[in-house]
This record gives sequence, structure tokens and C-alpha cells, in this order.
Amino acid sequence: MGEVVGAGLLAHVPTIVLPEEIRRELNNGEDSTLVSGLHELRREVFDTLDYDTVVVLDSHWATTVEFVVTAQDRRSGLFTSEELPRGMERRHYDFAGDPELAKAIAAKAPENSTWITAIEDHSLPIFYATTNLWEFLGRGLPEKRWISIGVCQTADAEDCYRLGRALGQAIAESDRKVLLIASGALSHTFWPLRKLRDHEAAGHEHIFSPEALAADLERIEWFKAGDHERVLDTMDEFYRYRPEAKFMHYLMMAGALGEEACTAPARQYGEYENSVGTGQVHLWFDRPEGGFPAPKRTPPDPEFARQTGLAGADVPAAG
Repeated sequence: MGEVVGAGLLAHVPTIVLPEEIRRELNNGEDSTLVSGLHELRREVFDTLDYDTVVVLDSHWATTVEFVVTAQDRRSGLFTSEELPRGMERRHYDFAGDPELAKAIAAKAPENSTWITAIEDHSLPIFYATTNLWEFLGRGLPEKRWISIGVCQTADAEDCYRLGRALGQAIAESDRKVLLIASGALSHTFWPLRKLRDHEAAGHEHIFSPEALAADLERIEWFKAGDHERVLDTMDEFYRYRPEAKFMHYLMMAGALGEEACTAPARQYGEYENSVGTGQVHLWFDRPEGGFPAPKRTPPDPEFARQTGLAGADVPAAG
């Protein structure tokens, strides 16, 4: 039997891969603690824990008609960001994938009334929500496998839970020890272009609004207390502050960890920091004694059954 042996809500903010002198120039002479936090997380967890595969829930990879999981045997190449091509230019990545686990996750879609496809195409784009964290946490560990799952932009919270349940169930039925990474920010509103360069330092005063700052700090305290239930119950309130990718990276992870039944407290690595208006933090949830709660079972959904029974249901949707 496999299991999740650790999980994290981690910031992939582009600043972390800039040269140190540039990071200090942007931050009043100080380096970002998000960098030192990842180095510490690497030493304490990724270099020492017994695990086989890392699953990244990638907030930058948006799909439309289904959830998609990477199923290549290996991914390697040079990454230049279409969003920030000066800051992330020709960055090398090379890691083993886990096609067996990817296909097992996809196979759990029907019983969770959702749509998940495993894609083996080596031309599939990769995103820095995966590669930036791999550079810190995976480089130099060639025996560890990494796969990514995108957020589906047409999904809601229930869809994310269903994806997470499928993920958790597939892991439990495998022989894999897995680390989950929800790669993304908390509140996520950028300053407008003509104001943005006044807000590149890490201080809290640069978060887009005092209300967004307060909402982020409140949730960090809930996470540290292991109160995942409260985080989930207040998502409608949090949406006011535009969490990155509608916080789907975390919601999918929560689905794999039992949702409101999860009481694992967070350990924080580095400080909570601003990035041009957005709230960034590294929070790690250790495996509780006895393991994380089992993922829920999804009740049968008549609407899913109706749609999958339609003529042409197996034809790729919407191009």
C-alpha cells in the first residue's frame, strides 16, 4: 500500500531563481527568505525523507475540459517563461516521471465522477510552478520521480476535491510513497504596471491591500493550527482576495488528504513575503502519526453519468 508521506503549500515565485545580487537589489539589500526557506526544506525533508515520487499540483498549468496529469517517463529540456522571459531564461530541467502512477490517477476518474487524462506527449509544455521548485527540491536526486497535475479553469471546489480524492486513492492502491506539493500563492493580485516597480520588495506593506494581507495571515495561522476545515469552510470569503488559480492547488491537495478531516499542522519555512502585490509562503505538513486521513469517496453523480453516456463522449472535447 502506498501513502502520502508529506505535503506542502509552497511558493514558486520567480524571484527565487534570480541571481542573489538582483534579489537583494529588489529587496532593499536583503535576500528573500523564500530562498533560504526552500534550502532548509530541502535539507530537512527532501534530502532525508523516504519517498518515491513528488506530485506537483501546478497552479500555472490551466486546462479547460479535464484535469491532466503528466505521464512521460522523463522530462528534460530548457525552460524559458512566456510570462517572464528575462527572469527565467533557458533554465535546465531533467527528471524522471512516473507513468504508472499517472495512469493510475487517471483511472480513478470515473469512480470520482470527474475527468482526468494522463498525457505522455514529450512536447507537452512545462511551467515554472513545477520547474522552479524542482530546481531547489529535486535537482541532484535523480532517483526521485516528479509528475505534475494542472488546474482546470472550468472546475469549482468540488471538482478539485474529486481530483484530489482520485489522486489519494491511486496513491493508496499503489506501492508509492509520495510527497504532494500545492505550488502557488495565497492572495494573488498584482500591482498595475505603472505602480508595480514601487512594490518589488518583500515587505508586507507591499501586499495589494491590507484586507488581502489580513486574509493571508489569518489562513497561515489556521494552517499552523491544523485547522484545514476552517480554511475550506471560508473559501467564499477568501475568493474576494483572488487567491492564485482560485486556490485550486491547495483544494486538490486537500482532497487527497481527507479535506476537513485533515488536522496536520503546518511548519513554516522562511517568512511570508510580498511579490508585486501577491502573498507568498512555504508551509509544510508532516505526515501525522498513523498517516493522513483517507480521501473521501465521491457519491455517484447522475450528471456525470449522463454526460459520459452521451454519443461522442470519448471524443476529445472542445479541441
